Order: sequence, then C-alpha cells, then structure tokens
Amino acid sequence: MKLKITGITFKYASEPILKNVTMELGKREILGLIGPNGAGKSTLIKCIDKILKPLGGSILLDGQEIRKMTRREIAKHIGYVPQTSSGCFPATVFDTVLMGRYPRTGWGSSDRDIEKVAEVMELLKIERFALRNFNTLSGGEKQKVMLARALAQEPKVLLLDEPTSNLDIKHQLEVMEVIRDIVRYKGISAVVAIHDLNLAARYADKLVMLHKGGIFAGGYPESVLTYENIKKIYGVEAEVKKGPYGLYVLPLKPASYSAVMENRVFTSVE
Repeated sequence: MKLKITGITFKYASEPILKNVTMELGKREILGLIGPNGAGKSTLIKCIDKILKPLGGSILLDGQEIRKMTRREIAKHIGYVPQTSSGCFPATVFDTVLMGRYPRTGWGSSDRDIEKVAEVMELLKIERFALRNFNTLSGGEKQKVMLARALAQEPKVLLLDEPTSNLDIKHQLEVMEVIRDIVRYKGISAVVAIHDLNLAARYADKLVMLHKGGIFAGGYPESVLTYENIKKIYGVEAEVKKGPYGLYVLPLKPASYSAVMENRVFTSVE
C-alpha cells in the first residue's frame, strides 16, 4: 500500500505549522520524521490519520483520498499510536488490545480475534499483563499496549508518534526491532516520529527532517544526518560516523557554546 502526501498545509489559529509538505512512502518502508520540538512531526501524523484536517494538499492511500474515507475505513488500513495515552481505559490490557479488532469485526469477537490479540501481545512481551487494568500500568507499559492495539488492527500503514519516548534503552530497541520486523515480514509501511537520531538512523529506511513546518532535508539517513544539517536544525555540533549497525550520531556540544565561553569572564573561587 502506497502513501502519497502532496502539498500539506496546516495552521493552529493563525500560526502555520505545516507548509507545503510532500513525501511518499512505499511498501516495506519505515519513514522516520525527525526535527526539533515544534517542527510539525506530530501534526503531520495526525493529518495523515484524519485527526486534524489540513488547509490544503492531499493525502492518498493507494490512490484514495483520506479525507473521503470514513473513520472506520481509515482504521482498517492505518494503525495510529499516539505519543501519550491521555484517555482512561477502565479495562484489562487484553480487552484494550482487543479494541483494535473493532474496525474489522465490530464489537463481537471471534476465535480469530482472540488469536490475533494473543499473537501481538506475545510479540511485544506484554502477555503477563493480560488481566491487569490498563490504568495501573507504567507509561512505558501503556505505550507497548497501545502499539499492540494498533497491530491488532492488521494495518497496512503504522503511524507512530514517539513510540519509544517512555521506554528504557532495552525496551526502545525491542519495540523498534518489532516495528522493523513487522514492516519487513508483513509487507506494511510505517511513519515514525522520533527524537532519537541514533534510533532513526538505525531503523528508518528514509528520513524527513522537518524544520518550522517545512521539509529541510529528505532521503537516506546518510544524506540527511550530516554534521551541517544537525548543526543548522538542532543547534548542536555532532560527529556522524558509520558503525557495524549503520550511522550513529555523537552529540558534542551546543553550536553556540564555544562563542559563549569565549566571551564569559570567570572568577576563581579559593
């Protein structure tokens, strides 16, 4: 399934957030959205999922305009995982994941639905939480449950807004490995908004670097994650090197740090 975004523009009140954003995503691809806070990553994901309505442009899913699809039709093709779970789910983890089957089967559940829920819970190693109340989980645990719910939809496109933000380093890698494997073996696609440039470099097939609502750079990780781009967009000097697992970024210091230090007067304390 191909996702094609053309000329998307969006504003909150009078403040422009997205400006003429254009990109494409093919089958078995992970597209990483990177950029500083306020660059428009979350807004773009919400526009793709029809949570927000763009002022201009088009979003096509296999040639079909998203804005003409019903909420349920979109949910059959797109799985969305928000950055945080603000809503309360007074239900068990199992029932919360089972909600992901609704777009396909309605409120009734078949043996197939139960099997699918068990499968994705095992995949994300959350089956031990099956009978826990969702609201009693930690932030990281809730994040994995919401990912499981999206996977239970059997989507063709995954939209992930900071899927590793509440996870420790081990679980960050586990979740990104699962996302990559599902994209490869299930033949789906994923758009991942992510702050960690090392995770982005390692797991994304292509990157789009957003800045002030527009695309500053796009392409393969090695062409986007350069010293010059990171310094200009993030205001950070960093080393970008290639290792056994691909590119990695080593932040060194704020780009303005040297100039500030040169002009600062220190008083010694005895």
